[in-house]
Amino acid sequence: MTEPWQFQVRITVVPELADTLRTPHGERDERQALLDAALRERNAALKCQFDAFAEYVEEAEAVGPDRYPLYQWTKDTIADSQKKAKYLRSFTVYVGGEAVYDRETADWLHARLTALASKAGIESVTRFDTNPANNPQPPAGK
Repeated sequence: MTEPWQFQVRITVVPELADTLRTPHGERDERQALLDAALRERNAALKCQFDAFAEYVEEAEAVGPDRYPLYQWTKDTIADSQKKAKYLRSFTVYVGGEAVYDRETADWLHARLTALASKAGIESVTRFDTNPANNPQPPAGK
């Protein structure tokens, strides 16, 4: 039987690595090379959560915030300096351009990135699933 839930892996990195990871065509150091090699094995890429939030707000403002239930929460989050600092260091692993994927892929990424943590500047690796019972629910929209 196919599992009904999909999964996602996120990493938190040291601040100086976060800055360089957010610059797609910047100089790559040894830590980034290790990350890039592991991610390539699963056709994966990193997306900074702060950047994803900022893009959501920008899109909502272009189309109309009333169509985006998390608009105000997201805008408030990226405007808060402490939350901004947190989310600038947090990256979601996308596989084949998708934010969620099968358990096997998530388990492999979690294990591989955890094994690289000390060498690659990763402070934490977290695996999430799409089961609402396991995740905090988004705030109610206004």
